[in-house]
Amino acid sequence: MNQEIQNAFEIIQNGGIILYPTDTVWGIGCDATNPEAVAKIYQLKKRAETQSMIVLMNGEKMMYNVFKEIPEVAWQIMDLSENPTTIILDNPRNVAPNLIATDNTLGIRIVKEPFCFKLMERMRKPLVSTSANLSGEPTPIAFKDISPEIIKGVDYVVNLQRDKIAGKPSTIIKLTNDSQVKVIRK
Repeated sequence: MNQEIQNAFEIIQNGGIILYPTDTVWGIGCDATNPEAVAKIYQLKKRAETQSMIVLMNGEKMMYNVFKEIPEVAWQIMDLSENPTTIILDNPRNVAPNLIATDNTLGIRIVKEPFCFKLMERMRKPLVSTSANLSGEPTPIAFKDISPEIIKGVDYVVNLQRDKIAGKPSTIIKLTNDSQVKVIRK
């Protein structure tokens, strides 16, 4: 796994995009602070930049680098969630502007999955994560279901867990700084 982390890190550091296994499904990712790399993902997925993507983080320090204010309920939801849960929060900063939704929010998920966690530890930055499919197509259940167009369109394909069947996409919960909670996807 260490060699895969190194390979992915070098690609990301040079502004590339990767195809990699996450704690849920196979994802397409890049450095969340690099607007050009983020734009490559939108282009590859044939996705409008108004459709935001989520960002993976590996802990509290990274969260506070992106959000000045994090509602207490966000920590409670993350602590109590049995399944991977994406939280949408207000007023992100220190990420590529084309990742921020039109309502000035950003969806994030803290991951403990070893590959993603260690890659972000190496990057010292959050990692973009969007499902490995063309916009409007179904999320692939396994690596073999990923479109050849996606595989050819990334700069590096991580060679881990290719035989694993994906979990389901994460639950998505939107929290506002004034404590409103809305479930977007179960």
